[in-house]
Amino acid sequence: MRPKRLEPKSGCAVELTVSIIGGVWKPLILFHLLGGKKRFMELARLIPNATQRMLTLQLRELESDGLLTRHIFAEVPPKVEYEVTPLAKSLAPVMLSLRDWGEGYRTDQQKLPALQVDCPREAAPRHKPEKAASVPAIPEPDQIAMPVAN
Repeated sequence: MRPKRLEPKSGCAVELTVSIIGGVWKPLILFHLLGGKKRFMELARLIPNATQRMLTLQLRELESDGLLTRHIFAEVPPKVEYEVTPLAKSLAPVMLSLRDWGEGYRTDQQKLPALQVDCPREAAPRHKPEKAASVPAIPEPDQIAMPVAN
């Protein structure tokens, strides 16, 4: 298990958030579980490039951080289901925004065709942004309200 960074070195809550949900596989795991309970092999099929070991480690970290619950059924063969907690459900708008931003970045900024294999519709409700604002313009640094250091 990785050490939790509850006291970010930068003093910024973004660092804490990224240390909890960051990485290659955690956002995908959370996104897929927003649609409902899934068994381990369902997740493995949805995220084929993640090894079973890495998927197991990431699931354990998300569980220890309070974002997932693991339900174990006393059956043969053993059955385990993963489900997001209410805390993780509060991340749904963030996950949907990440998906929409990525789609817009790919098509608008990189001029690449839209992905043929889209994020599954059952994973989370689709947020339809206005077409004109698919990738928002980056504001100038002087237009961003930044906290003042003490």
